[in-house]
Amino acid sequence: MDEIALRAAEPEDLEQLASMCHALWPETTVDEHAREVLPLLKGAMQSNLPTVFFVAEHTGAELIGFVQVGLRSHAEGCNPWQPVGYVEAWYVAPAFRRRRIGARLITAAEEWARSQRCVEMASDTWPDNLESQMAHKALGFEEVERSVNYRKRL
Repeated sequence: MDEIALRAAEPEDLEQLASMCHALWPETTVDEHAREVLPLLKGAMQSNLPTVFFVAEHTGAELIGFVQVGLRSHAEGCNPWQPVGYVEAWYVAPAFRRRRIGARLITAAEEWARSQRCVEMASDTWPDNLESQMAHKALGFEEVERSVNYRKRL
C-alpha cells in the first residue's frame, strides 16, 4: 500500500511545488511560480496576514498535492468582524485523486486556521470548474455567492 504523508512545505520542495502550481495555473511558467512561492516557503509574508503550504508526499519522495492556506481579513459569506482561513490554492495530481488526499489537505488547512483563532474557512473556484465545486461541497463548504469580474484597461 502506498504511504501518503502530510507535512508543512519546506524550501527543498520548491521545484515540485512550482510544477504543481503550473499544473493548476498553466498560464504562468514554472519559474514564475517558483519566484512567487520561494519567499513563502522561507517564511516571508505576502501581506500582514500569514500563509502556509501543506504538501502530500507519496512514499517519502514525490509530492502529489498541496494546499496553500492563509488568513484574510474578510471573505464573502463569512463574519466580517473576524479573520477567516482561506484556501488560496488546492491541488492533487490526477493519478492520486479520489483517494481522500484532498480531504486530508483541507483538514490540515482547517487545523492551521483554528490555530490562528479562525472559526470559518472560505475558498473559491471558477464557475466552470465543476470537479472543484463538487470537491468543496463534499467537504462541507457551502456556496455563498457567484460573481462575474470585469476589468477595463485605461
